[in-house]
Amino acid sequence: MSALAPLRLLREPWNASEGNQSNATVGAGGGWCQGLDIPNELFLALGLVSLVENLLVVAAILKNRNLHSPTYYFICCLAVSDMLVSISNLAEMLFMLLLEHGVLVMRPSIVRHMDSVIDMLICSSVVSSLSFLGVIAVDRYITIFYALRYHSIMTLQRAVVTMASIWLASTVSSTVLITYYRSNTILLCLIGFFLFMLVLMLVLYIHMFALARHHLHSISSQQKPPTAHRGGSLKGAVTLTILLGVFFICWGPFFFHLILIVTCPTNPFCTCFFSYFNLFLILIICNSVIDPLIYAFRSQELRRTLREVVTCSW
Repeated sequence: MSALAPLRLLREPWNASEGNQSNATVGAGGGWCQGLDIPNELFLALGLVSLVENLLVVAAILKNRNLHSPTYYFICCLAVSDMLVSISNLAEMLFMLLLEHGVLVMRPSIVRHMDSVIDMLICSSVVSSLSFLGVIAVDRYITIFYALRYHSIMTLQRAVVTMASIWLASTVSSTVLITYYRSNTILLCLIGFFLFMLVLMLVLYIHMFALARHHLHSISSQQKPPTAHRGGSLKGAVTLTILLGVFFICWGPFFFHLILIVTCPTNPFCTCFFSYFNLFLILIICNSVIDPLIYAFRSQELRRTLREVVTCSW
């Protein structure tokens, strides 16, 4: 796939000479260090599927008034973040294909500017996706542990302020990242944010499951049926845990790639890992494809509304 400027330079670290990279790759052991040749058609297909899926999720949440709550607004914003990945991927591929076939002729300075805009969209989606996953986890935590005070804690006004703050922070941070992408400090900040959000969500989920397990043991000892509220909360916690696991699997290799850029840019085995950058990009796009499927299958209300949207039952 053709290389965009700042983001694609992460494929081969700037703080290692070309000769060292080449020698390291050869020394690390032959064929498996050559990476994967992933066709452009696969990027385009996954981008289109993700775009359609997330558009349906957003449409379903906007259509159904029962889904007009802070929790689903956060999920809607997460879907928009996934759409940013799809749109930026599709824009990149079409942009490069038009340039390669001579259909579009542009000056190098304009091409670099377009590269930066597309990369900023991708970076913004990374930060906003992480942020909204964390916010959704906190929202679910409040639902379980402060159920009676939930509507006074998570008001619509606070939800709107939270969403606006995340989008603003994502835009600013992505601009800074693209501007200073050669700085290890910037990469360390991005890696640190990723690790912080993972630890935060893990702690919250462990606490939620500990409570759910204690509640189920209490029900078993008293031989009482589980309440609908606790059952729904547990189901919601499972859904968010699946989302977290999918996000970690899909984004983890990319962030590990960034860690290796900072820690061992000339190491032979690290250089081998760098050669699989296209695979990491495919995993990122797969994350935006999988998330809507999780919403549809685990939320009955959203699944019903999605069916109405697809069949145009407005």
